[in-house]
Amino acid sequence: MNSTVPATAPLLVLGTTNAGKLRELSDLLVPLGIPCESLAGQPGAVEVDETGSSFAENAALKAVQQACALGRWVLAEDSGLVVEALGGAPGIYSARFSGAGATDAGNNALLLERLAGRRAGARAAHYACHAALADPSGSVVATSAGICAGEIAESPQGSGGFGYDPLFIVPEYHRTFGDLSPAVKALISHRARALRGMIPAIVRHLLPR
Repeated sequence: MNSTVPATAPLLVLGTTNAGKLRELSDLLVPLGIPCESLAGQPGAVEVDETGSSFAENAALKAVQQACALGRWVLAEDSGLVVEALGGAPGIYSARFSGAGATDAGNNALLLERLAGRRAGARAAHYACHAALADPSGSVVATSAGICAGEIAESPQGSGGFGYDPLFIVPEYHRTFGDLSPAVKALISHRARALRGMIPAIVRHLLPR
């Protein structure tokens, strides 16, 4: 912990067990000096049924239910890929796009299958992320959102990142997230943008004055 932060700074629980998401979130929060852990370190964490109809609703559900169960500050997010040609799919179903037991490889294969025959210009997509911060009583005190626009490649490129990253081309770099360095992704990703928007609220609520 940063020595300039009082020891009374409360623990912030990051509402995920996804290693990739945890790494991205903690990299943004470490400079603040706020102690943080994932749900994997919380024996009282609960399974949240993501019944919301949007990323924003699911983020709030996760933040509220975990905060109530743990009695701690919880920062939760919900994110996914939105493909225009597929009517917004996979959207909130991004992690389970290919069905029960979905894997990144299975989801990517199904996405390519659904977009077969579509050329550049008809493969526009964007990553979206909504975040919610809940206090220990389960009240949402802040929300934020971020997007990153791009297009879907015709085949995987790069082995970095997770999820649909090897297929998501960032036009400004002419490369996929799977091909870009973690440092670049940390600057331009949908999740990074949503979390940067949340930092003022995290500082205001969690750092003692």
